[in-house]
Amino acid sequence: MLIDRSTAPDFKVVNAVNLPEPKTFTLDNGTDLHVINIGDQPVIRLECIFEAGSWLEKEIGASFFAIKMLSEGTSDLTSQEISEAFDRLGAFTEMTHTSDRIGIVVYCLSRFLPDVLPMVNGLIQKAVFPEKELQDLRNITIQNLKVNKEKTAYLATTKFRAELFGSGHPYGQSQEEANIAKLPLDAIVSHYDQFIKNGKYTVVLAGKVEDEHISYVNQFLGQERGGEHCPAISYTPSEDYKEKEVVVERPESVQSSIRMGRILFNRHHPDYFKFLVTNEILGGYFGSRLMKNIREEKGLTYGISSHLVTLKQEGYFMIGTDVKKEFTQQTIDEIKKEINRLQTELVGSDELQTVKNFMAGEFAGSLNTAFEVADRQKILLLDGLAPDFFNRYINQIHATTSEDVLEMANRYLRTEDMITIIAGGK
Repeated sequence: MLIDRSTAPDFKVVNAVNLPEPKTFTLDNGTDLHVINIGDQPVIRLECIFEAGSWLEKEIGASFFAIKMLSEGTSDLTSQEISEAFDRLGAFTEMTHTSDRIGIVVYCLSRFLPDVLPMVNGLIQKAVFPEKELQDLRNITIQNLKVNKEKTAYLATTKFRAELFGSGHPYGQSQEEANIAKLPLDAIVSHYDQFIKNGKYTVVLAGKVEDEHISYVNQFLGQERGGEHCPAISYTPSEDYKEKEVVVERPESVQSSIRMGRILFNRHHPDYFKFLVTNEILGGYFGSRLMKNIREEKGLTYGISSHLVTLKQEGYFMIGTDVKKEFTQQTIDEIKKEINRLQTELVGSDELQTVKNFMAGEFAGSLNTAFEVADRQKILLLDGLAPDFFNRYINQIHATTSEDVLEMANRYLRTEDMITIIAGGK
């Protein structure tokens, strides 16, 4: 029997998703271990997460180099021996860094966890920061930075954050060649000693986890003295960005990268879900209004999108696109036109329902693997959100009305409250 491809298949609206709850254990030294036991494949992801990103560093770059250097040598093993040891086990390792957090991530077969754990403990407790490897990492970082600075998209995004939060704010900072070159070893080692070796961290174990794996984690990561949580440090974002337009001139560039937006809020805000729907309609997916107008109808860009970026302490809204220089002002005008439509006209019921269905389906589709589920649960655990936050996600999306969207657009999308960054020129 042939399939009739002229008729769209039936679809089912996703109305609810229930995430499996993690089990939390306390290791002998007081370290929290969160276990998300899900999946049939004998694979485990181990994460050691330190609340010690750029937010807590005393010199720009200290947290980045402190975490990236962990695998470059310990008092027991050289960088090559560390790499070979993980390779023999078929384990994949990654050192992660953000403004809020740094971490060690290891993927391995469940049966190799007892072999992986002592090496991870060695990275945390015995890093030695060899001079050659540190200089190599400096050179690689500087070279990557030089490459990025040739891209208008990178220049626009870093300038956007710097103007939005202020260059002295952790969320507004970015690496510079001079800072990387002169960053003293003492600052890197100090960050490591205080926040990694002697700091308090959280362990997340996801995948096919047995009771014996929990015992192994306690045996290797639960015996060293547990550290204390880092004291809270407060930074005040910039307030003078509103209605500014900043142009980063690049005469040799044929295109401009545009970034527009403002400081908003993170997941704790009561308007979070309503604004997510509003953003989705404006520029959150391929069928959004910005895409239909600026890409499909005007042909000014290959892609344009808007996002609510949620960080631990703050959140911000950003619209981003790349266009030919001669289309820069026209594109900005069309963005403002679409925002004005959201502020003055109620969204039609069909468009709103399409967006809700897309968001619900996309969310459900992002929970296919144990590690994707763990990523959601990790957000709840680390950001202090209610355990049912994501279980309420789809209900909150479906509960948003056209009147809610109009209210959100008028409250949070006023263009006089936004900054515009143009990298390239007009």
